[in-house]
Formats: sequence, C-alpha cells, structure tokens
Amino acid sequence: MPLPPGPRQPSVAQLLQFTLRPLPFLDQCLARHGDPFTMRVAGLGTYVVVTAPELIKQVFTADPEALPAGEANAILEPVVGRNSVLLLDGKPHLRQRRLLLPPLHGERMQAYTQLMAEITDAALDEMPLGAPFSLHPHMQAITLKVILRAVFGLDESAERSGLERKLAEFLRPPPTITTFIPIKYLDFPLSPYRTFLARRDAVDVELRAIIRARREAADPARSDILSLLLAARDEEGQPMSDDELRDELMTMLLAGHETTATALSWAFACVLENPAAAARLDAELDGARSEGGRLDTALLPRLEFLDCVLKESLRLRPILPDVVRRVRAPITVGGYAIPLGVDLMPCIHLAHRRAESWPEPDRFLPQRFQGAKIDPYTWLPFGGGIRRCLGMAFALHEMKIVLGGMLARARFRLASPRPVRVVRRTITLAPSGGTRVVLISRRPRALRAVAGAS
Repeated sequence: MPLPPGPRQPSVAQLLQFTLRPLPFLDQCLARHGDPFTMRVAGLGTYVVVTAPELIKQVFTADPEALPAGEANAILEPVVGRNSVLLLDGKPHLRQRRLLLPPLHGERMQAYTQLMAEITDAALDEMPLGAPFSLHPHMQAITLKVILRAVFGLDESAERSGLERKLAEFLRPPPTITTFIPIKYLDFPLSPYRTFLARRDAVDVELRAIIRARREAADPARSDILSLLLAARDEEGQPMSDDELRDELMTMLLAGHETTATALSWAFACVLENPAAAARLDAELDGARSEGGRLDTALLPRLEFLDCVLKESLRLRPILPDVVRRVRAPITVGGYAIPLGVDLMPCIHLAHRRAESWPEPDRFLPQRFQGAKIDPYTWLPFGGGIRRCLGMAFALHEMKIVLGGMLARARFRLASPRPVRVVRRTITLAPSGGTRVVLISRRPRALRAVAGAS
C-alpha cells in the first residue's frame, strides 16, 4: 500500500524547503495533500506528517518500542551525546527520566524564583534606553546565567566565567543549512563542523572538571540541580555515571538555553504586537505589587493572564515545528500502512493552526486559555506522551519570572511597525531580528526583595 500523498519535488528540493522556509512549506503540503502527508527529505529520510488530534494521540500513546523517539533524534548526538535522555529509548530512557524529573518539578521551582528575578533585573538594567536593539541576545544571557546558577550552582568565579565564555562560543549557531546535512559531508579540515567539535570539546573539559570537583566535595547542603542529580539513585541504587551526567548537562544547556531564550523573544513580540493583551497584562502585573510599589516576584508564577499569554505565544509561535518517532513495528495511521524505517512526524506548527481546535488560529488570543482544560494533542509545544520535555515546568516558570518581571518594570515598543517574521535558527523557529525593540522607560530596581518571595 502506498504512503500518504506528498510533494513530488526531488528530495534535495524538499530539504531546502524544509530548512529555509519550513512553515510555508508545511502549510502548502497540508493544503495540497491533506492529513497525513509524506515528505522525502534528502539525507534525513521519509516523514509521514500528522496534524489531527486523533492521529497525534495515536502516535504519542503508541508502544514506545514500536515508535522510538530516541532513535529518531540521532541527529542531535554530536551535540548532546549518546547518553542524553533525548536519544535513549526503552528502559534506559525511563531510568534517566526518573532520575532527572524530581529536580525539575514541583516545589523545586519555587527555590529558583528569586534567583531568576535577580538575573532578570540585572539584565534589564543593562539594556539601552531609547535606541533599537535585539532582545534575543539579552534573553540568551538571562537563560545561560539561570542555567549556570540554578543547574550548575556556579556563582561569580573563575570557574563560572571560563565555562560561560566557552559555552557562548559553543552555542553560537552554525549556518542553518548545515544542521540538516549528514555529517559525512561536513567533516573535513577547517570546516565549520570541525570548529564545532573543538568548541564542544572545550566545554566538555569544563563540564567534567565541575562534575569531578562536585563529586569530591560531596556537600549535602547544596541544592543546585547538578548536586541533586549527583545524589540521585535509580531503582537498583546506582548513581548516574560521569558520562551520563555530562550528556544530561549538555542536554539542559541546549534545551534550557536557546529554546527558552527564543520562546521569551517570541512572547515579547506577541505582547508588543497586541496592545489589548499588553494592557490587560499590565493591569494584572500592577496587581502583583505591594503597598510600597515593589513587585512581589513570588506571585508571578500564579498570575492567570501571564500564564495565558505564554501558552498562547507558544501555540502561535512554537519553537520547534515538529517531533519525530521512528517506525519499528507495523502501524496503520490515517488509513495508511506505514512501513518500518519511516518517521512519523506530529507537526506542532500545523496542530496549533487547526481552526477546529483553535478558532481564529492566526490571532493572538491569550484569553482562549482562561479556565480551559488543555488538550495535550492540540497544544504540544513541549512534545507529548512519555517523551514530553522534562524541562517544561522549569521553562514555563522561568518565562513567567522573566517576562512578568521585565514588563512590570519597563515599557517597550517594537522597533519597526512591520510584523516580526519566523526565521529558521538551526532546529528552532526564531523571530526575525531577534525581536528588535526600543526600551522606552525603566523603573529603578527594588532595593530589597518583597517579604515572602522565595
């Protein structure tokens, strides 16, 4: 039985389309061929794209051995390492998730609130007044500092400055097209790939030195995520190895730095492009002030409209266009028998633009999330099923502190009346120009934290 219909262009042309103009390409494929449809992408493989909630549910709830995700994420191995939870399947994947989940959820989030607020305030103080600038580098600086302090537990020190400098070099994105070209075509002397490897290895030396020093210190009073992971034990009482820790820390750097910074840049763009939503958010933030006018940062994670703004921003402007599962057992999807070796691709972008799920899907309407129960098969910016992003709670918490904290202290406007466009930034979908804004005014930073902030 044939695969679902799809574009007839050569696979190289489809690679270029998916790389350089991913959203128009996906939109056109759905409009011309329906759901599901098939893409054949040179160097990557064959993808059957699904967008309807019932098809996405079928993929997310399938036996993970029949539809492994780790195998489909192999393109990330040079960055995160073979022990990353992103690349594992079966029992090794479940073991890593159980070890990683506790430090990234629940009450642990509250412990990082004031830290995130302090980093946000410092970043806002460094932004220029009255002149256009790109927000994205500032968001990157914030999310990197949060990782260095909350995840690694590094305060101001030579250890932190050395790692921060090497990380900044390592995380500098290569040309987008190289992201999807097989490594065998990139691995030659003086190539960008060799530069990437050198930068990665420099970070690796720093990470392993930090892991080694933390193991030797064995301080039970430390509460950073690395220390909690060092103390974690699996069901057999075994800790994570140095290689596992290194790869999971690299995964957190990749997932918690660039994606969160990009999501924040999009959230600012969405708010600033929609004055009614901005005014309503301003009113809610004003209600989170104490009698002295100071912002109670402990209230930010509980503000309803702020939460709605971020969820709607992630719906309208998801950071990743899709997730992927490799077919390793017979499965029929949408009436089509999908052969082994093909990849099933729930498309986040297209699922978020379905009018049946989201009336007026192209409009930014945060109120649609008020009091609504979210369907995990229609809103999936963090993926879904047992592979949903482990850092979802951490990322949402951080975004509330950063976006809410900045908009409570400052007034911004977009630098241009033209809409902010989507551009491909390696695997992510980023705002054009990094969301260029003008900082109009800025209140002085509070002299002390509000009582009760944690």
